[in-house]
Amino acid sequence: MNKIDNHMPTAEIQALDAAHHMHPFTKGNEINAKGARVITSGTGVTLSDSEGNEYLDAMAGLWCVNIGYGRKELADVAARQMAQLPYYNTFFQTTHPPVVALATRLAQLAPGDLNHVFFAGSGSEANDTNIRMVRHYWASLGKPDKKVIISRKNAYHGSTVGSASLGGMTPMHAQGGLPIPDISHIDQPYWYGEGGGKSPEEFGLERARCLEAEILRLGEGKVAAFIAEPVQGAGAVIIPPQTYWPEIQRICDKYEILLIADEVICGFGRTGNWFGSQTFGIRPDIMTVAKGLSSGYIPIAATLVSDAVADVINGGDFNHGYTYSGHPVACAVALENLRILDEEGVVDHVAKVAGPYLAKKWKSLADHPLVGDARCIGLMGALELTSDKATRAGFADEGAAGQICRDHCFDGGLIMRATGDTMIISPPLIMQESDIDTLVARARSALDKTYADLKERAFFNRV
Repeated sequence: MNKIDNHMPTAEIQALDAAHHMHPFTKGNEINAKGARVITSGTGVTLSDSEGNEYLDAMAGLWCVNIGYGRKELADVAARQMAQLPYYNTFFQTTHPPVVALATRLAQLAPGDLNHVFFAGSGSEANDTNIRMVRHYWASLGKPDKKVIISRKNAYHGSTVGSASLGGMTPMHAQGGLPIPDISHIDQPYWYGEGGGKSPEEFGLERARCLEAEILRLGEGKVAAFIAEPVQGAGAVIIPPQTYWPEIQRICDKYEILLIADEVICGFGRTGNWFGSQTFGIRPDIMTVAKGLSSGYIPIAATLVSDAVADVINGGDFNHGYTYSGHPVACAVALENLRILDEEGVVDHVAKVAGPYLAKKWKSLADHPLVGDARCIGLMGALELTSDKATRAGFADEGAAGQICRDHCFDGGLIMRATGDTMIISPPLIMQESDIDTLVARARSALDKTYADLKERAFFNRV
């Protein structure tokens, strides 16, 4: 393909990138030597790079571009808001129309009595807010010892010191002295990888009851909250068995601990409802949202708070906030994004059209000799790569098969993420059936090439 003419040559961009830009979750020297892939434009579900190559983006950026790329309406709204009021804070007894309108709209959309909103700039910031909020809540009620927050192993809740501590990813905890005190982690509801011979239903109850065991170990009087994603996204699209969430809800209710649903990935249509909590029947006291709130077009996040918790927090000063909490431009863009999701019926499209069609096509990949499990919910899914379908065995070189498959995906015009040896997708919610056909065809081609590579390199002999 011909090069696009509206930027400097790719090699020059890569050289400047290597000289000055530090990439997240990346071996810097490795990418600097190789040269980063330079993405230059996006339309709908398709991205283009500086060499004119096109990719079907089956990750919606970082789980976030729900309405797809190139929606000029959001750019127009941002420009109008910048011209009228580009910035003001809400610290000193002030407010502004965009933040009020967005808080009101979120209260209308959210399930239950989550009628109050504290804004942040990212999901990481919002989960940091949750740490302080739940501990302040219990202290305000005369229970300052209720400060421990229970999370799950292999959960992802952000990258700040606080939010990475909430998360249960050991490579993150290995850097920077994490986790911070008074955060505990229990086993995850990962049936394929950890369920052994148990049925999904039996395993779901067993893993949910790990929460009760941990509460009793720590002492009910010390536990403030339990935080979890409805579906563990970055953990490899781990969809809990149907028995899991009802039992978690029962335990939270029984022991009077706050339930925090981290909806940063699941929120705004990803599972076929506005929120994953609705899909799984969860009744959270606090909900974290970000990503799909603006479809990634501008940074914004929020903590949605129940009436009961907000009544206590509002009873005094909550000495917490961010310069960009409720940024007027971000709020205006998020409102327009929510309008598009609503008026264009995007959430219904996931529930009734795209989600069921993806489920049928995606699960057809389970017949591939390299695939041990092909699971999905709404518009997110995972393929477990295995060296032995019958035993669910992995590979001796953990993660290598996933990296090989990821590279074949890119070479074949598909962006699919590797988490260890699990391939995961989370495409834009506007995917049509023809887009899903293309996605699955390219995924199968990448699997075929990966399987051939693994056989040639004798991976199946090194389990």
